[in-house]
Amino acid sequence: MAFVHVTASMAAPLRGRKRWAYLARQEYIRVATQDEDGGLYLSSLWYVVDAETIYLPIDAAGKHAANIVAGRAFTALVDSGNEYATVVGVRIFGRPERVTEQSRFDALEQMVFDKYFYEGHPYAAPYFSFGRAVGRAYYALKPTKMIGWDSRETAAPQAVESHLLPDFVTDRRL
Repeated sequence: MAFVHVTASMAAPLRGRKRWAYLARQEYIRVATQDEDGGLYLSSLWYVVDAETIYLPIDAAGKHAANIVAGRAFTALVDSGNEYATVVGVRIFGRPERVTEQSRFDALEQMVFDKYFYEGHPYAAPYFSFGRAVGRAYYALKPTKMIGWDSRETAAPQAVESHLLPDFVTDRRL
């Protein structure tokens, strides 16, 4: 009989609608693409989720754009939590495809605004102006494989308990 190495995604999987709800709420996705020399280029990006598709705004001159266009390796990670009981994450594999339809691009711009900005936000106009100046594009990532884990499913939150013991219990001082 072979020994099974249990991973976090086996012990506390994050799947289905719960996984997509988690992804939609998080703010950053860590994207890794392979450079021409075989090295990895890694950075955190903003993103939005719509209809089980992750959309990445990537500036045209950026390394990720060049690596995606060249068809090089791509993977991503969305994670959160800072202790064992709150660690949650999703590793994402797939091939991003550039969004070319202008109406879809405009809808994604609005989704980014709604997620990261508000009316009158001091950096909203510069962010979108910069994107127009450098040829920002959106890439649709329909995952081919996702591996998710949620330690919050297995760790019981600390709770205060109080018990009133019956009179016949005399071995403890109250």
